[in-house]
Amino acid sequence: MKNINKIKLTINATIKEVLQIIDTGAIKFAIVVDDDNKLLGTITDGDIRRAILNGKNLEDSIENIYFKKPRVVHVDTTTEEIINICTTHKIYQIPVVDSKNRVVGIKMLSEILKPKEYKNKVVLMVGGLGTRLRPLTDTTPKPMLRVGGKPILQTIVEKFVSYGFVNIIMCTGYKSNIIKKFFKDGSQFGAKIEYIVEDKRMGTAGALTLLQDEQKSKEPFFVMNGDLLTNVNFENMLDFHTAQKAKATMCVREYDVQIPYGVVDVKNSKITSIIEKPVHKFFVNAGIYMLDISCVELIPKNKFYDMPTLFEKLITINKKAISFPLREYWLDIGRMDEFKQANEEYHEVF
Repeated sequence: MKNINKIKLTINATIKEVLQIIDTGAIKFAIVVDDDNKLLGTITDGDIRRAILNGKNLEDSIENIYFKKPRVVHVDTTTEEIINICTTHKIYQIPVVDSKNRVVGIKMLSEILKPKEYKNKVVLMVGGLGTRLRPLTDTTPKPMLRVGGKPILQTIVEKFVSYGFVNIIMCTGYKSNIIKKFFKDGSQFGAKIEYIVEDKRMGTAGALTLLQDEQKSKEPFFVMNGDLLTNVNFENMLDFHTAQKAKATMCVREYDVQIPYGVVDVKNSKITSIIEKPVHKFFVNAGIYMLDISCVELIPKNKFYDMPTLFEKLITINKKAISFPLREYWLDIGRMDEFKQANEEYHEVF
């Protein structure tokens, strides 16, 4: 996602300023925003040419000539959807906005279609015992259970690779030999896979202390549980994390809980209202994270330490920890009914 600070303007900008942006940059349009960085519209070379034909000069404001209803995509829009929107409407570049219509970047069709490879590492937590899925996990580690005709972990790897994240580290434990034998060095899946073996249970954050220096990088890295199926756009998550200048980002999923009774509000024994079977909405941890490498320094060594505890630590010391709302398909395969559901839905979703 292109950095957009150089192409952002307010409605008070002049036509001359827009031309300077368009003529000197690779992105052939400018974005018009308000003081809160909310998108107002876009302006292109064509808009300017039409304005000049209508008598405008270079020192005139763009207030009455920019396009006020541009097509946009959101931070959770999948790559496939972006390609479809761009090709259908013959758009080659499109603004990306968040839930409050604030501009966070630009997607360019030429770059989406160009093969790319990111330096960011992907750490997959695949060492769990999977006790709730016994007897299936008596002989097979949970991430290697087959859903849709292939191991869950294979689908995860293929998803990351499809977005250009090929540098993968698997934190293994239970029956790690099965995982290593199947994936080897990862080359047959388009990935470069390394392995860490946990001698004891370290937790989703504790295992990160086992990363060797050569496995670390300055780039923020993904951490994901190895028993999830999701269509989350990993590229958009990276862009969101970077744009927000966060130390840590957690994918969150909306979870609804319905109270099966009428809820009665009481004040000093007086009934003030009755709400019949209300639904309470919560955000829950989806088991997908992005961390700056500095976060690893906060994790105690040789100790069980989970990711929620790390986020609590970051909040306590006032480091920026943010949420990335996940609206795409997501399923945590932890129980037998979820395993069955995953197999029923796999081919429709993936």
